Amino acid sequence: MDTNPRSWAVDRPVTSPFAHPSGVLGRLAGRFMLRTNKQDDVLDVLDVRPGDQVLEVGNGPGGLVRLLTARTGAALVRGVDPSPAMRDVATKVNRRAVRDGRVALGLGTAERTGLTDLSVDRVVSVNNVAIWPDLEAGLRELHRVVRPGGTVVIAWHGGVSPGRIARDLRLPDDKLARIEAALKKIFVEVTRRELVTLDVFRAVR
Repeated sequence: MDTNPRSWAVDRPVTSPFAHPSGVLGRLAGRFMLRTNKQDDVLDVLDVRPGDQVLEVGNGPGGLVRLLTARTGAALVRGVDPSPAMRDVATKVNRRAVRDGRVALGLGTAERTGLTDLSVDRVVSVNNVAIWPDLEAGLRELHRVVRPGGTVVIAWHGGVSPGRIARDLRLPDDKLARIEAALKKIFVEVTRRELVTLDVFRAVR
């Protein structure tokens, strides 16, 4: 996989260790994400039901995967990430759930998840949509894998009270509008809201 893909949002290659963590810097980035990314409020928007199968795109070090297995009735939480280093870290963080078959982690991207059609009930992506190479291709792929009536939640830095890092990373209005418009072309219902530190889109297939 391309380790420095060109972002649709900034139209240049993304070289940050947070985008495709590898090596020592990648491991440090993963630890930082695990410690600082507070994603509890994303669970409310995602609204996982007992027995649901959930996919996280760009699972990073596995913090949200851990929350999904601990606080929801999901039957299976899948995660895909382009970074082998993050797959390995997330596997360690969720070791017991992986062993018990409640978590499955692999390599993949928003554009190429590796899942079959209509195979999950919920899809979530937190803080990586702006580094996808192709926004529309990624959203089409998520539409393909989610079942009718299922939901896709896309979140990015922002919200009503972002920290310093989130303020620097938040997307301008025209980029947020492009995400919303692209979702509305393929999903039957799309809503946009601000959480504390995230701008969030929720789309129903």
